Amino acid sequence: MEPRRTIAVVAYRSEWPAIFDAEARHLRNTLASVLIDIHHIGSTSVPGLPAKPIIDILAVVRSLGELDARSDAMMALGYEPMGEFGIAGRRFFAKGGAIHRTHHIHAYELGHVEIAAHLDFRDYLRAHPGQARRYADRKARLAEQHRHDIEAYIAGKGPLVKELLESARQWRGA
Repeated sequence: MEPRRTIAVVAYRSEWPAIFDAEARHLRNTLASVLIDIHHIGSTSVPGLPAKPIIDILAVVRSLGELDARSDAMMALGYEPMGEFGIAGRRFFAKGGAIHRTHHIHAYELGHVEIAAHLDFRDYLRAHPGQARRYADRKARLAEQHRHDIEAYIAGKGPLVKELLESARQWRGA
């Protein structure tokens, strides 16, 4: 039987921002010609929020074609290029292998709607600790229920993520 990744939501770790900063420096050097901006997103970017210990990175790029041409350089940094991975207009990269994943990169061309969605979601949770707790509670419950089923874990978060994202859009627009 093939080993499976265990889904674990852990207490917030104060070193996550520094881990992001170090990785961002590597990415800026590697992708200098294509990278416009880089952001720490996802649960590890929200102080105090329990999370799967995987650093999510949002890369805003000039061109997906130019990024695709840098796949060898990304692999040299330990990233596996995974194409759109279910979201049109995205390039997804994973580091650490299937079992011990450490980083995800979500790359979009400047202007893609998902850029604002990721940043709004992060900023909303940072500004609304009660909502962040709701999200943390849901993730912890789902991680317990679906230890080795990432699809069920993601699906279980879906309705709350959608609700929080809509609240984040309204909050950002206010």
